[in-house]
Amino acid sequence: MKFKKFLIIKTFFIFIISQLFFNISKANAAEEIKIIYNIFSRTISVNSLKTFAGGGNASKELRKILRATGANDDEIQSVLNKDFEIPITIASKLAYSEIGNVFLTRLSSIIHPPRADDGRTGMLALRASLIQGINLGNGKINLVKFFESYPTKTVILDISALSKVMNKVESISELFDFFTNSPLEKIKKD
Repeated sequence: MKFKKFLIIKTFFIFIISQLFFNISKANAAEEIKIIYNIFSRTISVNSLKTFAGGGNASKELRKILRATGANDDEIQSVLNKDFEIPITIASKLAYSEIGNVFLTRLSSIIHPPRADDGRTGMLALRASLIQGINLGNGKINLVKFFESYPTKTVILDISALSKVMNKVESISELFDFFTNSPLEKIKKD
């Protein structure tokens, strides 16, 4: 159970980090998130996630997923509602940097549209979700806004692919710290 809790917290952490690296114009919004783990899958609606994040009750499907992780509801709500303030211009610069492209390529194997047969499609969807999410949140983005802004009806979250890159999370968090500290000021000036 401890590993499952660790896995879900790291999953949410990766979603939050990924929100810093994308850019594309407005597109349609996601309606559901399909969580895949090996041959098993569960689908939850983005609206049920939004309701839960707002302090409401979890839907039956979401409740099953939360129970499986063993995570505290308040902790998950806190992760879902954690706002990040980042200007769209900075998000765009980060998204099109070499580091951003590498990050997006890796992340697109974990979060991607259905039937995406190349990493580029996933990268473009992630960029679009970030920029639209920032626009939707008036300069701020959180995980719920990220999903609400995803440009396909269904978002695939592949837990098997996430498990393969779990050992990279520490380097991603270091990257996040790098971009959210003093170098961010330099990018703002450029």
